[in-house]
Amino acid sequence: MSQDCSIFNNHSIASVSSVIFCIGKKISDYYSKEDYKIAEINNKIFDDLSFENVAPIAEKLMEDFSEKKYDRIEIIYNQFKNAAVQRLITEQYLPIVSDEQSDSQQQEVNANYIFEPSKEEILKELIPKSLKIQLYKAILDSYASEQGARMTAMHQATENAKEILKDLKLSYNKARQAAITNEILEIVSGANALNE
Repeated sequence: MSQDCSIFNNHSIASVSSVIFCIGKKISDYYSKEDYKIAEINNKIFDDLSFENVAPIAEKLMEDFSEKKYDRIEIIYNQFKNAAVQRLITEQYLPIVSDEQSDSQQQEVNANYIFEPSKEEILKELIPKSLKIQLYKAILDSYASEQGARMTAMHQATENAKEILKDLKLSYNKARQAAITNEILEIVSGANALNE
């Protein structure tokens, strides 16, 4: 498993071309060797993983999307379930997909509320924050998945090493016992030869 996270941008100019924004060394190494268009590589985000370091990435993606550089942005990452289980997830990041339920509920309730600040101001504040948190969550999930996979691999390696050590001790003890038995036989044979 890898802590890396990819962000796929479906470019609007070409009909079916994708541009990849790589976060992490393994994913950037893989896509650099293959024939893919890479928009940007960020390998140092995991050195100091914090919301403040992830927010500029989210801002750039939102800006590129609002400037119509991309039709759709998707995030592909490892979702952390537990130390042994991680799932590969693809989420649509932009445009924001609205639930049909929330649309139908909105039509049923037709109340006249006064918003302070206005609905537009609330949306301008909440949506960018929500998108930054969504990206930060995906990167944290990938990081936790990678640490869980490392922990599981180290546990399995320790168990394997214990088994090998047990087998080696048994082989060593058998060889030592055979050597001691040979020495005793030689001493007894020598003593019998002297007595004759």
